[in-house]
Amino acid sequence: MEKLMQYVWEHRLWNPAGMATNDGKKIRVIDPGLRNDDAGPDFFNAKIEIDGYLWAGNVEIHYRASDWKRHGHDKDTAYDSVILHVVDKDDAPVFRSNGERIPQMVMQCSPHFTERYAALVDGKTELPCKKVIAEFSPLESAEWIEAMAFERLQAKSERISQLLTLYNGNWEAACYVTFARTIGFGTNNDAFERLAKSLPLQLLHKHSDSLTQIEALFFGQAGMLDSPQKYADNRYYQQLCREYSFLKNKFSLRQPEGLIWKSFRMRPQNFPSRRIAMLARYVEGGFRLMANLLDANGDIDKLRSLFAVSLTGYWANHYTFAGEAVAPDASQAISRSSIDVILINTVVPLYYAYGTATDDYSRVESAIAILEQLKPENNRITALFLNAGMKIDNALASQAVIQVRNEYCNPRKCLFCRAGHKLLSVAAYE
Repeated sequence: MEKLMQYVWEHRLWNPAGMATNDGKKIRVIDPGLRNDDAGPDFFNAKIEIDGYLWAGNVEIHYRASDWKRHGHDKDTAYDSVILHVVDKDDAPVFRSNGERIPQMVMQCSPHFTERYAALVDGKTELPCKKVIAEFSPLESAEWIEAMAFERLQAKSERISQLLTLYNGNWEAACYVTFARTIGFGTNNDAFERLAKSLPLQLLHKHSDSLTQIEALFFGQAGMLDSPQKYADNRYYQQLCREYSFLKNKFSLRQPEGLIWKSFRMRPQNFPSRRIAMLARYVEGGFRLMANLLDANGDIDKLRSLFAVSLTGYWANHYTFAGEAVAPDASQAISRSSIDVILINTVVPLYYAYGTATDDYSRVESAIAILEQLKPENNRITALFLNAGMKIDNALASQAVIQVRNEYCNPRKCLFCRAGHKLLSVAAYE
């Protein structure tokens, strides 16, 4: 509740009529102050006129006035600078450490405000701000999309920066883990990232001339070769088990614990085993994807060609270790639409992170240009916002609404979302 009250105070969403202290002195807020998320009063450097006199200082907000003493503020000199105590329930007077009484005000809000807020954070509607989104002007939508797309891109870039720190500035290693995570396509992202981290590129490059050994390393570390007797009639599987047993002992490999591979409701082409085989194909001959991405210089056709590989050997016509052989066209490792997903989630963040780290703004511009050229992603989230009236005409916009959904809607951070803010702002004055 205090978070909501702080939000109301910060954005001036109170009812200005009849604002007064609990002893009847008229209040006019000139400046609500700066929000403080650290220790000390909630707002610094506020300017408030009380009964015709201008006060400059800090503001503290509590749901109940009695929380002032309960939190020990009456003995804390850090709170002596408070010029106004804002509350919802006035159940006690408040004092500074020297015994001086502090002006106190019950903040008045429109009854519609709390109703709208409850509907946002507690409601069962999948998108309670749908009506407000439909009313956004083209300029408001464009600004919101740009802000959210950059926020999502920055978060992905930060993940890459963390990988660079982990791998001592090695961009190929960071690219390798980023790419591996992407081919999990949401369902198996974490599992693929942990798998990649368990097999450093330096180790894989020692065996990059043998696809069988690379596959043995990946499938073994993935926990898919732990039962040699399981597919006794599968010669390929038995060969991988022997190779992995040898390599595991040679390099003292430890499998990632608790890897869970999900394939429920997946098309066979997207099974984890197929994606692992695909990752092995990209490592075969040496993994130099980052260098190739930079050489492509933002050309979408060249970038797509980097990921258009075919599976060979066993995986050219199999989906699992247990399955029967399927049509030869199963050799295509990945579809055009899936390649575009890789461009969005691997290439774009790498370009952005690289451009930021090297002060090469042309790379940052290339990252944005790719998102603007690619078609929007087609998924449950984009469908939800399209139905609400959002214009989603490229991947920049689809990334934006995914950011809104994942980082604001799902954790119910409606107070910090533009749609939620607009809905509450309107309600505050109804």
